[in-house]
Amino acid sequence: MFDGIDHVQIAAPKGSEDECREFFSKILGMKEIPKPENLKKRGGVWFQCGTHELHIGIQENFIPAIKAHPAFSISDINKLKQRLIENNIKIKEDEPLEGATRFYVNDPFGNRLEFLQRH
Repeated sequence: MFDGIDHVQIAAPKGSEDECREFFSKILGMKEIPKPENLKKRGGVWFQCGTHELHIGIQENFIPAIKAHPAFSISDINKLKQRLIENNIKIKEDEPLEGATRFYVNDPFGNRLEFLQRH
């Protein structure tokens, strides 16, 4: 019945679209994709992430997700880690996960994001 996940949505504060583009597109390297015309009025930004999509939705009274998080599969985690460090993004190491290398960061709004590369 289920084919997979179409997209994941995380929230950001009102007026943060340019910061989203800076972080998710310029730093992480995700390609921005257009939102459907009828949804543009809501604000937010959408990105392509492999075969999936990441939607950043604008939330009134925004509170960051500090535990719940998307986990992104990465083909060269060391290259990504270096790019994040060069952009002064703090890396958070965690307990080892068998068969994978992983770390966490917070996006500019405090949302937790996990990056992992399977061995």
